[in-house]
Amino acid sequence: MNYVEHIGKYFMMLRQIFKKPQRLKVFYQAIFKEIEDLGIKSMGIIMFISFFIGGVIALQTALNLDNPFIPESLIGFAAKRSIILEFAPTFCSIILAGKVGSYITSSIGTMRVTEQIDALEVMGINSLNYLVLPKIIATVVFYPFLVSLGIFLGIFGGWVSGVLSGLFSGTSYIEGVQLDFNPFLLTYAIIKTLIFAFLIATVPSYHGYYVKGGSIAVGRASTQSVVWTTILIVIANYFLTQMLLT
Repeated sequence: MNYVEHIGKYFMMLRQIFKKPQRLKVFYQAIFKEIEDLGIKSMGIIMFISFFIGGVIALQTALNLDNPFIPESLIGFAAKRSIILEFAPTFCSIILAGKVGSYITSSIGTMRVTEQIDALEVMGINSLNYLVLPKIIATVVFYPFLVSLGIFLGIFGGWVSGVLSGLFSGTSYIEGVQLDFNPFLLTYAIIKTLIFAFLIATVPSYHGYYVKGGSIAVGRASTQSVVWTTILIVIANYFLTQMLLT
């Protein structure tokens, strides 16, 4: 199947997804379940990685700024910009694409190969709306919170690394974090997160929904979904950066 056909089927799937759900009570219950499965259960890995990557960024910046004429506050400033602009929204989204994307594809793909989706269609249920729309809403609503948490822990991890290593003082680091604060950078990070969250929910769902074969095909679809979601996140990151920051 060529790429044009995939793109066409993807947008046809989106049109089918955004139809009014038939039973709102069941729909709301599904949203809260997806928030738990796709968001809350991913908090641990995001918190862990954000804290230590923030520390690494601060340490590497400090080790490369050995000129005595460069103020230590530049370390906090550089770490803040790196974490807000790229690490938190992009790197965390790629991590979520691997963890959450494979889960979405395998769960929907298993329903497809075991004919559970066919059973939903026979009962007159819009299976795409029922299965995918709660995932989209859950990721778009919850992932900005995850990224905000990643930003905070990344900056905090940089401060802790400086205090423990002695390469720079915590006071100068905080001064650098406060230096030239631009609120639009946070808006930029949230906008990117919303786009990435939509891709994380829909691209793996597409691969799972249209999978053909048995369990081996589901495994291959999970791998493909992670790869393509990551590729699309990187491409979207380039265009969003060009549109919003230049």
